[in-house]
Amino acid sequence: MKHLRIFFCTLALALIVPTALFADVELCNAFTDHMVLQRNQQNPVWGWDAPGTKITVSIAGQKHETKTNADGRWDLKLSAMKAGGPHILTISGSSDVTIQDGLVGEVWVCSGQSNMAFSVSSANDPDLESLTAKYPQIRFLSVPNRASQNHEKNFNGAWSVCTPETVKSFSAVGYFYGRQLHQTLGVPIGLIDNAWGGSAAEAWIRRDLVDNDKQYEVLSKRWKGVEATYDHEKATQQYQARLKKWQAAVAKAKAAKKPAPNRPRAPRNPLTGNSRLGNLYGGCLHPIIGYGIKGAIWYQGESNAGRAYQYRHIFPLMIQNWRDDWKQGDFSFYWVSLADFNREAPEPGGSTWAELREAQTMTLSLPNSGEAIITDLGESDDIHPKNKLDVAKRLARLALVQDYGYKIVGRSPRYLSNSIKDGKMTVKFQDIGDGLDTFDVREPIGFTIAGKDQKFVHAQAKITGNDTIVVWSDEIKEPVSVRYAWANNPVCNVQNKTGLPVTPFRTDDWPGVTIDAK
Repeated sequence: MKHLRIFFCTLALALIVPTALFADVELCNAFTDHMVLQRNQQNPVWGWDAPGTKITVSIAGQKHETKTNADGRWDLKLSAMKAGGPHILTISGSSDVTIQDGLVGEVWVCSGQSNMAFSVSSANDPDLESLTAKYPQIRFLSVPNRASQNHEKNFNGAWSVCTPETVKSFSAVGYFYGRQLHQTLGVPIGLIDNAWGGSAAEAWIRRDLVDNDKQYEVLSKRWKGVEATYDHEKATQQYQARLKKWQAAVAKAKAAKKPAPNRPRAPRNPLTGNSRLGNLYGGCLHPIIGYGIKGAIWYQGESNAGRAYQYRHIFPLMIQNWRDDWKQGDFSFYWVSLADFNREAPEPGGSTWAELREAQTMTLSLPNSGEAIITDLGESDDIHPKNKLDVAKRLARLALVQDYGYKIVGRSPRYLSNSIKDGKMTVKFQDIGDGLDTFDVREPIGFTIAGKDQKFVHAQAKITGNDTIVVWSDEIKEPVSVRYAWANNPVCNVQNKTGLPVTPFRTDDWPGVTIDAK
């Protein structure tokens, strides 16, 4: 019996040991040929090998050593480097890996939903833009759309050099933003795109942070209900049955020379989709968390507009979650306020998109944050406006001022305070740059005013100084509140003299149309 136990132990070791002996050192795919490392800071590097293996990493004259832990993971930090390159990164463990053509410069994450994913080939002048995209020091890394409730350790992807071909499929906002920084700073730029069209903010947050917070109890319970009851196989079978009926109806309509009915839509599995709590944190974000970056740019909000009041706290929660888990302090985080969209409303009223913009602006309370206002760049019939160049330039202004110290105008004017006298409200603004101005026509457009009955009417307005505008209406004798650009698709024209639009605002805090949406 003793000999039998020894035999099985020996057999088990024979099956296990070769795996350890011949394991290869593995790197996170954020570290590949053509990568860009963030300058002037320590940069984490990590990967996997057999447990207990000695790992040696060398680059640009520096050498670092560590060992893999019991799970086979290794982590270390490179010493800070100045902008430049190319450099060769070598990793030695159970095997050797060499990363060629690495640069050191500025690294930015480009995330959000479809307007960030929107490619150069779909934006304005794609032919001209691709013809001129000859920037060997701009590098792209795309993280594939992958939903996961697990915290995935790696992803399928590799860095590529910016060329007229590679630029076509990359994020237009990301590329134009990176190009502006590259042309201004004169250093290499690395852009990491992990945007997913239609995604909800809560999908980008670590699941436990939402599940364990009582203010998201309804949202969490709703998803737990879906997870407990949804059967994708059953939904697919039902779809197939509807499809057969539709095919028969099409044949019948064709024989009768009548219009064919609409084809039934195939079911989408919400469990593997881009709105489920934590799905994108686990699949798209977690694999790159920790990579050395300067900051992030974010273009999202459309999918959360129906729950704008909730966005007031779920959006800053997301940003703080990223910062906490990245362990790189309060890195810069800049976002795009929602564009103008849908038909213009003839009369003042409630607006989900205005409330979402308000929630975005309220998030400026976080340090190292900023927003690009684009209420002049949207398209009423297309949720994906093609002018991504000006969007990116407004984001770049924020970074050039706040991160790189350039003395230019970076922010849109914002509401600061108000005073009432003789039936008129004087509104005072901050971040005015060189002063307030208007576009197209001299008189300010886009203001509404209300008395204590909370019924808004269109108002007249006049710029009375560099930072003040007087607003009034003959219909409102005792004004209580003024709103500006408060609509899905506002007709408005106030800006600063640099051309940055005034941030939409309201002076009241009356309950909005999304206050109860959870």
